[in-house]
Amino acid sequence: MTDLQQPQTGADPDDSSPTVPSATVIADSISPDGVRVTTIEVTLHRFVLAELNTHRVFSRNSASSRAIPIGKQIARVEDDPAMPVEFGANQRGMQAGAPLEGEEARAATDAWLRARDAAVEAVRVLDDLGVHKQVANRILEPFMWHTVIVTATDWDGFWHQRCSPLAQPEIRVAAEAMREAFDASTPVEVPVGGWHTPYIRPDEQDLDERTKRRISAARCARVSYLTHDGRRDLSADEELYQRLVTADPPHWSPLEHVATPAAGDEDVLGNLRGWHQLRHRLDSAG
Repeated sequence: MTDLQQPQTGADPDDSSPTVPSATVIADSISPDGVRVTTIEVTLHRFVLAELNTHRVFSRNSASSRAIPIGKQIARVEDDPAMPVEFGANQRGMQAGAPLEGEEARAATDAWLRARDAAVEAVRVLDDLGVHKQVANRILEPFMWHTVIVTATDWDGFWHQRCSPLAQPEIRVAAEAMREAFDASTPVEVPVGGWHTPYIRPDEQDLDERTKRRISAARCARVSYLTHDGRRDLSADEELYQRLVTADPPHWSPLEHVATPAAGDEDVLGNLRGWHQLRHRLDSAG
């Protein structure tokens, strides 16, 4: 049996409901030695991304503020800003007190949105001055939703630390959504020589294995099986893969999500236990 390739299920583009932290298993595989590797796509508050990135067992890729046009990013934070899960009361230590309620909570929400509006106005000024999006969009990051693809074989430390009531609420709700998706998923057996290839859809299984690996890595770089203009385009995926591996320096991280089971006591590089990542097998497999 080959590795599970589930289609991306994100929100309906026509759905105007506010974004909430959410997670979807994109691919879930288990090796002959019983080591499970899972790829999860998670949408979370941009301002807690650093807390996700501290976990070194994760391979990660996410949408970049440098890649999204200023006008589109402004529209996103105006239409659907990332609001704190709660406004906890100030107290000593790293954990907030009880959430504000009533008029105080409403005033805190208004203050957050006024800060958003001020950020948008500043970005518009920078845009009019001709400042590039890699600078201007940074001002909007506290108000952004952010989508990340995460691949790992070892999740317990993340669950223990980030699903805890001591964690900041925004990373906690994202981690809980990830754990729920992980627990609900059943990994598919992948033999030695088979590959874990996120974002390869069921109707693409007839592609040759080398093509699937390359397409998968490109889509992991984009965090979607769709191109940035909303199309599914294999030639664009192949072109992106070539740009990743021929850039100077190369962009290797998307190739970490694509992996094949290690055989027995074979040495493994990278952060996936019991699996060889395409990043480290490029000469023979890419």
